[in-house]
Amino acid sequence: MIIHVTVNGQAYTRETTDYKTLLHFLREDIGLTGTKEGCAAGECGACTVILNGKAVNSCLVLAAEVQGAVIETVEGELKDGKMSVLQDAFVQNHATQCGFCTPGLLMSIRDLLNRNPTPSVHEIKEGIEGNFCRCTGYVQVIEAVLDATGQSEKKKELHHVS
Repeated sequence: MIIHVTVNGQAYTRETTDYKTLLHFLREDIGLTGTKEGCAAGECGACTVILNGKAVNSCLVLAAEVQGAVIETVEGELKDGKMSVLQDAFVQNHATQCGFCTPGLLMSIRDLLNRNPTPSVHEIKEGIEGNFCRCTGYVQVIEAVLDATGQSEKKKELHHVS
């Protein structure tokens, strides 16, 4: 089967099989390996991409279902060879740790920021709840989002014990 998609603003036409997932289509047929396979069951969020404006687990979507779709991957965050404000905030806040979950976290947060450019700490936590990270404890991730959105003053909410 032949499918036509737009990935990170670039049009692609590729032949694929009926059973190939979007994750494997992106990695194998398009050559974008930033999207990771963590569990292949939609539980970890490492494979999160934005499909037609909505974050999805690409391991649960068949490539055959994305005919004509617009897809954003972590590679799309890089503009003119420079990291996005969000990526830079991840680096500055040490939110990458081992880095395996980072692409999925970035795409979940991008989806959140597309809908709400200044989310609260609670909204950030909800926005990343589908992403599993073993290294950060999520504090650095939330701090990075707050910095990227100009809300550094909200960091104290993360450390406030009531």
